[in-house]
Amino acid sequence: KATFERMREAGVDAILPEVFDNHAAWWASTHLPVAEPLLERLIPLAHEAGLEIHAWMHTMACNIPEVFEAHADWYDVNGRGESAAVKPAYVDYYKFLCPSRAEVHRFLRRRVTELAALDQLDGIHLDYIRFPDVILAAALQPKYGIVQDREYPEYDYCYCDVCRETFLDESGIDVTTLVDPAASNEWRQFRYDRITRLVNDILVPVGRAAHKQMTAAVFPNWEHVRQQWHVWRVDAVLPMLYQSFYAEEIAWVGAQCKAGIARMQEEGNSTLLYSGLFIPALDPGQLREAIQVSRAAGAAG
Repeated sequence: KATFERMREAGVDAILPEVFDNHAAWWASTHLPVAEPLLERLIPLAHEAGLEIHAWMHTMACNIPEVFEAHADWYDVNGRGESAAVKPAYVDYYKFLCPSRAEVHRFLRRRVTELAALDQLDGIHLDYIRFPDVILAAALQPKYGIVQDREYPEYDYCYCDVCRETFLDESGIDVTTLVDPAASNEWRQFRYDRITRLVNDILVPVGRAAHKQMTAAVFPNWEHVRQQWHVWRVDAVLPMLYQSFYAEEIAWVGAQCKAGIARMQEEGNSTLLYSGLFIPALDPGQLREAIQVSRAAGAAG
């Protein structure tokens, strides 16, 4: 209660507690491992302090042992034919589900349905609603000892049977016959559309039916995670404008706000954009500057 009161006094309007961290749920889920039914306790406390509360969930990343042991076929497969369930890219928790599979759709819809049923919850925030990064942000590549000067097959997803067969049916192209799949605009757009369909047609309608705000965490380098968020029908996007990850200065944050808003406007999309700032890379003065350049660039907050 004390923390929430301090937040509200500081001008914070809403909080996004991480209630599914790709391992366990922090509400009384009936189909996921439960760490603690904390969200139900937080909702009235947030409202008492005058804060909105939005449930932040990891979406495509899933590190529940029972899931990848029983349903290894639900997971992304890279261009080398390696499953993310057994050989994830970069870090062990990068076990991403495939957005083409009906079983995955039902699994994710059930999670959103449970959250949407929580009375007084203001919204649901979709994170990791993407493929693994085919190219990491520039400043992160040295951390992993890699150089990504192009799209390499070991980081390129998804080449599972369902994705390949669906793409063949829709385009007439067998991706296995392409000399350089990364050069195929059709194959690239197919992956964009897998995530967009999951957002617009499968998950967002569930939350909207329960009158919840639907928001999403998105990447500025959206092409590299197959996340064409400027066509998503959500209430707001929160791009992760972590300038230190991209070896950029604070002015870049404002430029990315403008670019994201412009892309959405070109699609006739009036979705709000909130600038996502990485606090560990900002001292108090820089934080103030980052807020100012974001608002000047049109960010809603």
